[in-house]
Amino acid sequence: MNLTNEPLTYIANQAEKALLYEVALSPKPGLVDRYNSGAHDDMDFYTFIESIVSLTPYLLQYVQLGNEHEGSPIELFDKVRKLGMQAEKAMLKATKNINTHKGANFSFAVLLAATGFYVNHAEQLPFTEKDTEKVFAYAKAMSHGLVTHDFANLDAKPALSYGEKLFLEYGITGIRGEAEAGYPILSELVLPFLRANRNRPTEELLLENLLLLMSEVEDANIIHRGGIASWQLVKSEAKQLLQDSKEGNLKELLYHYDEILIQRHLSPGGAADLLALGIFFAKLENLF
Repeated sequence: MNLTNEPLTYIANQAEKALLYEVALSPKPGLVDRYNSGAHDDMDFYTFIESIVSLTPYLLQYVQLGNEHEGSPIELFDKVRKLGMQAEKAMLKATKNINTHKGANFSFAVLLAATGFYVNHAEQLPFTEKDTEKVFAYAKAMSHGLVTHDFANLDAKPALSYGEKLFLEYGITGIRGEAEAGYPILSELVLPFLRANRNRPTEELLLENLLLLMSEVEDANIIHRGGIASWQLVKSEAKQLLQDSKEGNLKELLYHYDEILIQRHLSPGGAADLLALGIFFAKLENLF
């Protein structure tokens, strides 16, 4: 039997909060935050607020789609992808055609639908670690064959997205590959870190988690802007910053590194999207 709207609304609210936490987190190297627009000259903090507000109704609809679904996981993916396209149009209208949350919208669509499906069968809130892992498993089933499907016959396409170009040039699968694998970055890196450090101040914890992501993630945003060499350099620098921040000067280091990435015109948007997703599940597990 489908759940009432109250727990579904609660889940959607945690996703909205996660997006707000991510944009408010400051200072974020190369990214839009409360202090500046990072390496972006076409958006700012308020653009992100407009974007999040435009997506908020769809966050609940993603959960409801999953909760009401009775077919196969791939059938649910097809439903939620169509709704996600509507959400993207609403986002672009609100931001005057600026892409603020395209990647995040895709992943939240998949994971919120998987969460809605799961709570219909488990009815467990707040989540335990095992609940979260089962949502990832269902998201993996939903996304089965996604990379092969989406990147078929690219040679025949007259115009390619930058994600498609990265796949053709480097074999990088981006957020599609992460979804098809069941979001291992979240289950193996982000959430273990948040669980192990749950009693630390939230902003410090999330900034360090962002650096951790930057040191590990295949970030298509950086590669698109600066190429593979820039991405490898950012990974190496993020690892060094994690080491240096043990002296207790994390924010000071991030202020300085923000200036460096702004000068290089690099923005680790892939890491930021994954951080928002991690915050969402951390909220469901009541870690904050």
